Amino acid sequence: MTWLTVFYLYRKSLTMRCAILSRAGQVLANGNFIIQQDENGDLRLDFRTDGGKILQGGIIDPDGDLTSASKVLYRQFFEAWGVSEIALTAMPKF
Repeated sequence: MTWLTVFYLYRKSLTMRCAILSRAGQVLANGNFIIQQDENGDLRLDFRTDGGKILQGGIIDPDGDLTSASKVLYRQFFEAWGVSEIALTAMPKF
């Protein structure tokens, strides 16, 4: 994902509808990837479950690279569900 895509997602408040699946195929959570601005003005990649829980990911790099932000979010998934092998299915929600 480029910085332009991240900017577009942020400005249009576009979210990614997503299901988090265990290796066995069990749905651990349904929700949305969201980009939020934190109190320092940095953009963060977060995940909001349909139940309202927000798992806070990392800060998005200034060039729009989501690698480090998604690694932090992955650690949050592990802490929340104790599963290290997960699969994601995602679809844009306009």
